[in-house]
Amino acid sequence: MGKKQKKEVEASPKDAFNSLIIESKNVQTVVLMLDSPEDEILLKACEAIYKFAEKGDENKMALLALGAVPKLAKLISHDDKQIHMYATMGFGVMATNSEVRKSMRQLDFLPSIIACLAPDDDVVVHELATLCLSSMSIDFTSKVEIYEKGGLGPLIQLLSSPDPDVQKNSIECISNLVKDYVCRVALNKMNGIFPVLNLLSSEYPVIQQLALQTLITTSNDAVSRKTLFQNEGHESLLQVLDSPELSDLHADALHVLANCLEEAQNVTIIRESGALEKFLLFVATSSFPEAQRHATNAITRSARNSETRNIFHQEGLEKALVILLGINNDAVKIAACEAVSVMCSSESSKETFRTEEAIVQIVPLLTSDNVEMREAAALALANLTTANSSNASAVFDAEGVEPLVKLLTEPVDGIVVNAAATITNLALQEPIRASIQNCGAMTAIVEPLKSTNTLVQSKAALLVASLACDVNGRTELRNVGGLEPLVELLHSNNDEVRRNACWAVLVCGKDEPTTAELCKLGALEILQEVNQSSSRKNNFSDAAVKRLLDHNAALKYSLTGYLSFNDIITDGFYDPGWAPHTTPHYYPGTCNNHSCACSIHVSEMTTTSKSQIKPGMKVLPLEELSNQEVNQHRPILLINAKRADGHQMAGLSAEEKLTETPSAASNRFPSSKAYSKDKPSSKGRSRGKKEEEKVKEEQPQSKIEEEERNKPWECPYDVLFDAYLSEITRNILPLLSIREQIVALATFVSEKMGGPIHKEKLHEFNWELHIADLKFELKSNIIPIGKIQKGVYYHRALLFKALADRIGISCSLVRGEYNRAWNEVMLVDQPTQDVIGLFIPPTKYIVDLMHQVGNLMRTDSPDAAHYESYSSCKHTTCKCCKQLSWYLDHFENK
Repeated sequence: MGKKQKKEVEASPKDAFNSLIIESKNVQTVVLMLDSPEDEILLKACEAIYKFAEKGDENKMALLALGAVPKLAKLISHDDKQIHMYATMGFGVMATNSEVRKSMRQLDFLPSIIACLAPDDDVVVHELATLCLSSMSIDFTSKVEIYEKGGLGPLIQLLSSPDPDVQKNSIECISNLVKDYVCRVALNKMNGIFPVLNLLSSEYPVIQQLALQTLITTSNDAVSRKTLFQNEGHESLLQVLDSPELSDLHADALHVLANCLEEAQNVTIIRESGALEKFLLFVATSSFPEAQRHATNAITRSARNSETRNIFHQEGLEKALVILLGINNDAVKIAACEAVSVMCSSESSKETFRTEEAIVQIVPLLTSDNVEMREAAALALANLTTANSSNASAVFDAEGVEPLVKLLTEPVDGIVVNAAATITNLALQEPIRASIQNCGAMTAIVEPLKSTNTLVQSKAALLVASLACDVNGRTELRNVGGLEPLVELLHSNNDEVRRNACWAVLVCGKDEPTTAELCKLGALEILQEVNQSSSRKNNFSDAAVKRLLDHNAALKYSLTGYLSFNDIITDGFYDPGWAPHTTPHYYPGTCNNHSCACSIHVSEMTTTSKSQIKPGMKVLPLEELSNQEVNQHRPILLINAKRADGHQMAGLSAEEKLTETPSAASNRFPSSKAYSKDKPSSKGRSRGKKEEEKVKEEQPQSKIEEEERNKPWECPYDVLFDAYLSEITRNILPLLSIREQIVALATFVSEKMGGPIHKEKLHEFNWELHIADLKFELKSNIIPIGKIQKGVYYHRALLFKALADRIGISCSLVRGEYNRAWNEVMLVDQPTQDVIGLFIPPTKYIVDLMHQVGNLMRTDSPDAAHYESYSSCKHTTCKCCKQLSWYLDHFENK
C-alpha cells in the first residue's frame, strides 16, 4: 500500500494582504477608517459613526474634534448606495448641533445633500438629508445658499412624500427658508402654496403646525395671499377652526386668516362665503389671547381701507371689539383699542361703539399700570370724540375728565398727545369745559407747552385755544405761567405748532389783562415778524395781531396809524408816534408826479420824521417812556382825565375842576412850573410852604428822598382835558343832531388848539416852538393833550377823537404822513324827496379841524384828498408845492 502524500497548499501572491477582521471600540480608530479605500470598511465606519453621533451632542462634539465632518461630507456622494446612505444619515444627525453646523458652513457640501433629495433615492436618505437641510436653514447665510443651490424645488416635491418624517423635515426647512423675501417669492412661483395647504389635513399636529407657520409668513405678501385664496386656502383654514380637536392650531389659523384681510377683495370673498362672521366670532371667543391679539392687529391694518371698514361695520365688528375690551389680557385690550381708533374713521362706527358701551370700558383703562394701555385708550377716546358731541358727553358721564387731565403730566409723549386731543374735543362743550378747568387742566398743560416734541407742542397749544374761551380759563393760564411758553411757540419752525400757537394767542387776547401780559412777553413783535414772512404767516397770526391791538388802542394807533369807529380812547391812552417806514408811501389823492416837490417831500418825510419809536423797537409802556431824558423827538401825547387818588370830579364844572386841583396838572412831572396858571392864591401858597418846611425839618432828608424813590409811578392827570369833558358835556352833548355835535366839537377843538389857520399861512403857525416850550417846562417828553394851545393836524385829530368817544360821537382816527392826521365820521344825508321806506346808506366824511373848521368833506372829494396830504395836484408848480418847499427849507435851516 502506498504512502499518502500531503496536498500542497497554493501559495498566495507576495503582494497580497491576508484578510483581517477588526473589532474596534475606539472612535478615533473608526474616524481613521473613513479614509479607507475599501468600501466594506467605509460602510462599517459610516454606520458606526451614525449610531455613535445619534446618542448625544457630546459624541457629535467628539467627532467634530476628530475631524469626522469633512470626511463624511466627501462620502455623501459615494457611488456605493449603502455608504452614501450612512454617510448622509451621519451627516444629517451631526447637523443638529450648532457647533458642528459652524464647521459645516465652511464646507461645500450642500450640492451633495440636495442631490440626495432626488425621487429615486431611499426614503431614509430623504429623511436624513431633509433633517440636515432643516438644521442648516436656521442660519440666514445657509438659507440663501440652499436657495441658490436649488434646494427649494426638491423640498416642495418632498412635501408629498408618504413618509411623515420627510414631510416634517421638508416643511420645517421651507418654513425657515420663507422668512427670506426672495424665498417667499420663489415658493409662490414654484406653486408651493398648494402642497403646504394640503399638509393642513395631515394626521400629525407637528406637520400641521409647521404648515401654518409657513402660511403665516407667506401671507405677509399680497401675491401669496392672492394665490392662497385662488387655492381656496381660506376654506382649509376655516375647517381647522371648525374642528374642536384642533384647538391648539386655532391661533395660527386665525393669524393666517387675519393676514388675508389686508385686501378688500379678500374680505369680500370671505364675507360672500359666510366665513367673515364666523371669523369675527372666533376672534372674540377664542381662548388663545395671542391669536386674538394677532387677529385684532390684522383687522386694524385692514380697517384702514374705507371699503373694508364698511364691510366690518356691516358684519358687526364693533361688538367683537367690545368683547375683546373685556378680556383680562393687556395685549388684547391694547390691540382692541387700536382697532377702535381705526374704526372711528366711520361716523356710524362711532355711534355703534357708544351704544355698545365701549366708552364705559375704555375710560377705566386710562388709569392702567401699563403705559401702552394708557396710550392706546387715550387714542381711542380721542378718535371717538372727534366731531362727536354725544361721545364727548359719554366720556364725561363715565368720569373720564379727571384721568385724562392727569395724563397730561405723563412723561410719555404719545400719552400726552392723545390726552390733549381728547380734552380738546371735550372742551367744545361749555359744561364739560368748566369741569376740565376745575380739574386743573391749565396747570397741567404748562409742561407740555415746554416740550421739545412738536406734536406735543401742537396739541398743547390747541388745547389752550379750546380752554381759554372764558375769563376763568385765561386768568388761570395767566396765573400758572402758561403764557410765556405759549409765546415761545410762536417762534417754532413747525407750521402746525406755529398755527395752533397763533390760534391760542388769538383766543387768549379777548381780555385786557391777558392781552397786556402777552404784549409784555413780546407776542405782538413775534407775530408781526411772522406776518412779514410769506412762508410762516397764517390766517391766525394776522387775526391774533388784530386781536391784541384791539385791546390796546395806544399800541394799535402807534403801529397801524388807525383807530376805527369801534376803537375807544380811554384814560391812559398815549401816542408815542408812528415808527417810520423805510420806503416811500403814496396815498390816494396825493400828487402822482414824482418830480413834484410835494411828492418828494412825502417820500422823504417817511424817513426824516422822528418819533419815540424806531423800526424793530418795542412800543414801551408809558411809565418807561416817562423815565427817559428829554430829547428832540416829537412829544408823547397823553390822554388822561383820571386822578391817581380816585377822586371823582365828573359833576364839577371846568372852573371848579381847575380850582379843586391846584397841583394835579403837574402830577408826577419834575417841573415845578407846570400848570403855573392853575396854582392857588399866594396866601395859600405861603401857608402850604410853611407847613412843608416844617415837615421837612421833622423828617431826615434821606428818608424823604427814599420815599420819593419808592413811591409808585402814577399816570399824570390832565385837569384841562378833564375840564374839556365837562364843557362839551354841558354845551355840545345836548345838541339834537349828530351833524351839529360834530361841527360844534370841531369848533371847540380848533379854539383850544389855536383856532383856524389859513392854508397859505400854515408855515407862520409856530406850533413847534410851543411844543418845545412845553417839553422844557414839564421836563418830560410826555405832554398832556390839554396843555397844547397851538396844535396842528395830528394834535387836533387826537383831541377830537378823545372827546368824541366820551360823548358818543362815532369817529375814526387816521394818521397820515408828517404830522398829518384826520377824523372820519359817518353821516346819513337827507334825501332830496320824502320817500317812505327809503334806506340811504351813510356817507363817510372827513372833519376839517384846521382851515375851514367844521367843514365836512366827502372822503372821495378833492378837498378831502388835499386835507389828508400836502397836495392833490398833478402839476409841478403850485402853491402847495411852493409852501412845502418853503417849509422844508425853513425846517432844515432851523
